Amino acid sequence: MSQVRVRFAPSPTGFFHIGSARTALFNWLYARHTGGVFVLRIEDTDKERNSEPFLNLIYDSLRWLGMDWDEGPQVGGNFGPYLQSQRGDIYREYLAKLKAAGRTYEKDGAVWFKLLGERHKVFDEHRKKEVEKVKNAPSVIDDQIRGRVERTEDEDFVIVRSDGSPVFHLCNVVDDIAMGITHVIRGEDHLSNTSKHVELFKAFGAPVPSYAHIPLILKQNGPGKMSKRDQGALIEEYQRRGYLPEALVNFICLLGWNPGGDKEKMPIAEIIRLFDLPGVNQSNARFDDKKLAHMNLTYLLEQPADRFVVLARALLERAGAKAALAADPAYLREVLLISQPKIKSLEEIPAYTAWFFTEDYPIDPKVREKVMGKGDSKARLTELIAALPGFDFTNDSAIEQGLAALAAKHGLGFGDYQAVARLAVSGTNVGPSITTIFRVLGRERTLARLQRLLA
Repeated sequence: MSQVRVRFAPSPTGFFHIGSARTALFNWLYARHTGGVFVLRIEDTDKERNSEPFLNLIYDSLRWLGMDWDEGPQVGGNFGPYLQSQRGDIYREYLAKLKAAGRTYEKDGAVWFKLLGERHKVFDEHRKKEVEKVKNAPSVIDDQIRGRVERTEDEDFVIVRSDGSPVFHLCNVVDDIAMGITHVIRGEDHLSNTSKHVELFKAFGAPVPSYAHIPLILKQNGPGKMSKRDQGALIEEYQRRGYLPEALVNFICLLGWNPGGDKEKMPIAEIIRLFDLPGVNQSNARFDDKKLAHMNLTYLLEQPADRFVVLARALLERAGAKAALAADPAYLREVLLISQPKIKSLEEIPAYTAWFFTEDYPIDPKVREKVMGKGDSKARLTELIAALPGFDFTNDSAIEQGLAALAAKHGLGFGDYQAVARLAVSGTNVGPSITTIFRVLGRERTLARLQRLLA
């Protein structure tokens, strides 16, 4: 068997969405699994809608997700150029071959591809007249995912527009031939094009690649395919929100692929080892942002301290959290690491940690009403302020012993002090453990915050 060569061929006409990322990923995984070649090819013949920022977004998104390409823009290769806008001479050369073989004709200024087959007259209801049609034998596609698919192409079709620009079908097939593509892995919505493409491959006398049409990604709620406008569809959004790329890749690979068993969280090396086309489902996959959020959280909790701090700092920079970034690096690191087990995603970090970096933090009125309305909160604050100077602040357990002793002295429980103390030092009712907060803030700042609330 010759080396597997697959391609991902996006158009730079919009934001990079999860469907495109999944198509790229399945191609990349198949190339890595088989020891093949992953080609990036840019379909940029739509001059009106192409844009340089969208092109760069494709490159940046693929790199962020860890999908390096073996051939293509910015890395080169033996089958370039890899931008369709630079391949005009190649399309003209192949078009000349079709013309020489008598497989084209001109009509209405456009160049049409002529199907071979038995021609006969049929009444066209739409045009209200008899037209000539081709009775063609069906194209049989042994799709690696969908099995045997029969499609019949019964109408000649345009391959060069009246303005001289080649149509998608021609470019697609010519590029696959010229670049030696062995496997075409693409969305199920392209299945309707495949019979046209098979006819073109045959006309060029070229081997037809193996096709694998992957299932659609459905909207989270309601019917229909997920589009760029749906919530959670854009890869850029996950970058901005501080999602981990490895969590997103793990989640995306499970949209339509089943590795067998009930294991879901897998390192990329294991995904590459297990991935193969027979494991891709025929049924459509439904997007689930809760599942993605949970996957991201699982990865987040496992991050080594140094990487977590780097990721969290980057998000604080994007959020413009000046006070946090101006803090002592060792203090910032400690705040970030005590927050790591508590947050669900990195985007929560700025709000979750803000009160560690300022004395001018708001007190949540609802939390205040709830806490101060329960028991004698003022008395508990007064007792805590009096006892705090005698606490050992060496570590969390020493502070916990001090609080426990205070509670025992007044015949109360640890929880009787915890809620009001948390309200005083953070203005809210969520965060790391109260003993950890006391230790990280230090005795003086903790005492000042308790006194401020009492006042």
